[in-house]
Amino acid sequence: MTPTTTVRAPSAWLRRFHPSEQAPVRLFCLPHAGGSASYFFPVSRSLSPSADVVAVQYPGRQDRRAEPCVTDVRDLADLVAAEMLPWCDRPVALFGHSLGATLSFEVALRLEAAGVTPAALFASGRRAPSRHRDNEQVHLAPDEQLLSTIRRMNGTDPAVLADEELLRAVLPAIRGDYRAAETYRYRPGPALTCPVVVLTGDSDPEVTPEEAHGWTTHTDGPCSFRTFAGGHFYLNDHAAEVIELIRARLA
Repeated sequence: MTPTTTVRAPSAWLRRFHPSEQAPVRLFCLPHAGGSASYFFPVSRSLSPSADVVAVQYPGRQDRRAEPCVTDVRDLADLVAAEMLPWCDRPVALFGHSLGATLSFEVALRLEAAGVTPAALFASGRRAPSRHRDNEQVHLAPDEQLLSTIRRMNGTDPAVLADEELLRAVLPAIRGDYRAAETYRYRPGPALTCPVVVLTGDSDPEVTPEEAHGWTTHTDGPCSFRTFAGGHFYLNDHAAEVIELIRARLA
């Protein structure tokens, strides 16, 4: 079936930097804690026009900075899935990094329940939903400790880290996202049916090989793994490889 142009109401949640209405597949990208839709601008530029890339913009950042953060993954998944469904007029896939990977899983559950089975779920830099760590409490830490964690992860724009006033302004969103990620607990239920592709960095302190392998229990479809050199934000150093992997899987 050839994709056709569909008229939809503007959405505060979704960003299309390089709209590709005739693309055979639509890729939804979900950011990490503290991240924004613009993080995926290079992905959109590289995959267009073979894929219509749609990046999710959470409340509490950039042009949505005046809105309160959603600090529960399931609540956020309900909202995101509702925004995505009108865009599922062709095969869709999900890519999520860190918090975005957990959120992608919950969104995929909702899409499948609505009759939309993703062509693939790319879970990057995150342990399986059923593997949680009880000692994670970054969201409760003082500002300086939270900032130290952000700097150590090396995933925030250096321009933001160098601007103290801007950094303080984005702290509420970062703290809210960490709360969502750290308080999430998997609720046993039906597994996904879509393929899952797990991407990790070999020195990422946030996900061990065993925790990554746990993704196999969350889908009845195939589950494959790809490990890159690097830490939690390995994909910053391997962007071209990650994009080509996505392109090949979507093809």
